[in-house]
Amino acid sequence: MGAAALAAVGRSVMDLVRFAGGATQMLCAIARYLVSGRVSLRHTVEQMAVIGTDSIPIAVITLLFAGMVLALHTAKDVVSYGASGLLGGLVALSLAREMGPTLTAIVVAARVGSAMAAEVGSMVVTEQVDALRSLAMNPVRYLVAPRVIAGMVTLPLLTVITELVGAVGAFVVAAQWGVSWNAYITSVERFLTPWDLFGGLGKTVVFGLIVTLVGCWQGLRTQGGAAGVGRSTTATVVMSIVLIYVANFLLSDQLLRISRIMAP
Repeated sequence: MGAAALAAVGRSVMDLVRFAGGATQMLCAIARYLVSGRVSLRHTVEQMAVIGTDSIPIAVITLLFAGMVLALHTAKDVVSYGASGLLGGLVALSLAREMGPTLTAIVVAARVGSAMAAEVGSMVVTEQVDALRSLAMNPVRYLVAPRVIAGMVTLPLLTVITELVGAVGAFVVAAQWGVSWNAYITSVERFLTPWDLFGGLGKTVVFGLIVTLVGCWQGLRTQGGAAGVGRSTTATVVMSIVLIYVANFLLSDQLLRISRIMAP
């Protein structure tokens, strides 16, 4: 058991090292294509619709109930201590800083990242990627760049929608405990700062990069037919969620450090 566990850890570490190297190479190539204007705008817009528009229903449902559960667990105690004027700010800060960006990114990773890995992986095993290379079309420029750019642009916009819905859902629950709309909004305006909002949205840019890069990278290294596509899809979801959690901690730590420096 010890040797098997050690081998599994070693394989995971090697996978992360390979991903770091491959992702760095792809990012450099994407930057060159973007600067030279060689990224397809049509393909990018199509991917924005897939990542953003098609993900709205499941993302909205997730954050709606997340906001409602957050209010459900806090409203009773807050109201009982006569601090109902704090509830809106508590919900807004939680959604803007952590819950909104992280939960939205996880939903997109599960829905879109896995689909990207399956789509690109299917193209690999059916030799469509080799056909692109034979036509002098770089797969990174044609397949990866539009998806990565679309993910970095679309995920912040999707997060804004989900955070608004989550805040409204939280108010619906808070209203049942006697919290008025005016008190709720006043609390949000009092505690939520532009730094909190834009800091959280800035994290989603990184999350969008992670989800799309992992999905495309796993898809491009797919081997073994249909079974390989399944493995790539599973690996994409697992790796994306782990990297989102790690990136969220590191980014949150840096944002807090910067906020302390900027505080008067």
